[in-house]
Amino acid sequence: MIRHILIRTLAVSTIALLGTRTARAEADAVLVMIPQVFERAASQSERLFDATGDSGMIPRTMDKDGRVKLVKAEDWTSGFFPGTLWLIHEFTGSDVWKQRAMKMTGSLERIRHFKGHHDVGFMLGSSYGHQMRLAPDDKAKAVLLDGAKALATRYHEKPGLIRSWDFGPYTYPVIIDNMMNLELLMWAADHGGDASLREISLSHADKTLANHFRADGSAYHVLDYKPENGAILAIHSRQGRSVLSAWARGQSWAIYGFTLIYRLTGKAEYLAQARKVADFYRNHPNLPEDKVPYWDFGAEPGNDTPRDASSAAITASAMIELAGHLGPENGKAYLDFAKAQLLSLGSPAYLAEDGTNGGFLLKHSTGSAPEDSEVDVPLNYADYYFLEALLRYRAAAGGSERAEFATRN
Repeated sequence: MIRHILIRTLAVSTIALLGTRTARAEADAVLVMIPQVFERAASQSERLFDATGDSGMIPRTMDKDGRVKLVKAEDWTSGFFPGTLWLIHEFTGSDVWKQRAMKMTGSLERIRHFKGHHDVGFMLGSSYGHQMRLAPDDKAKAVLLDGAKALATRYHEKPGLIRSWDFGPYTYPVIIDNMMNLELLMWAADHGGDASLREISLSHADKTLANHFRADGSAYHVLDYKPENGAILAIHSRQGRSVLSAWARGQSWAIYGFTLIYRLTGKAEYLAQARKVADFYRNHPNLPEDKVPYWDFGAEPGNDTPRDASSAAITASAMIELAGHLGPENGKAYLDFAKAQLLSLGSPAYLAEDGTNGGFLLKHSTGSAPEDSEVDVPLNYADYYFLEALLRYRAAAGGSERAEFATRN
């Protein structure tokens, strides 16, 4: 890989976690599962890839009638299916999967200057970000730099935060998900973009840390600010049950987002916050035994309450990295929790049979229960983070090197 993309692996910091004979024996269940899951992912993703044809559209989910829902490049989820193809290529080394990934990634080039919402980091980072790891070229780099510059236009100095959405009933809404987009800005600042992109990222992270959490470590979903002075106007739940409860996937974004910003800065307060939210998640009394949460931690537990496999997949990936930063003694509980989630997701309860589930890998995710949108369906980001988590786990076990997009030199 060319020099300007740092090859930095979590295996360096996490291999000690699995360094004993006992730990390696315990890891076998996941390590044995990984090739089987990737074989299933390849078979399913081939169907989805063929279904897109030359439409330039991206598979997002499956509707109630069993039809695959395709979305445009401007959709916030557009980068995840290309990212899934890159992860399959990474695991298999197959040039066929590389070419498929290149094609789907190329369909997103038109959004390199997109300013319509904050999710540019999701969209370009999970697609072009992987291309820069696995098949880098100047064009991919230019797209990422343009995307970061466009994303930065959503930042305003008075609130010191990146505005998430432009629609009502909000004035200057900032959602916890937005932490996931800072990685693109940090990468760009280190690879030819304006140095101010780093300051924007730090300001956003610091304000989120100060305002977005309850005392127990759980995160609010939406904070609405006064743009003229940064004062908080209101708190909204939107995809959660209420402002008094904790939306499951929001907690996942918080764990992942503060873990990655710690990786990029080394600031101890970010790591402490990631750990605090992770502890809230893994120790919550309403968490089911299989570690796949209900859609909201305040939802009434029961067989008919929708689960969110996407939250479990995101959390497992985040906890593996978090464990590596904490070291063998402090990190073991988080790695063990991630392992339990991966084993659940890889079981028949969540892993789709070949040829079913519209071609998606995981069942039983929830997009937005309050809006009755994408409830108990497959979601492309659930598949993406599940595969990412498995590759991170394999790297932590010492089975391979794993480079992270946007890690710093």
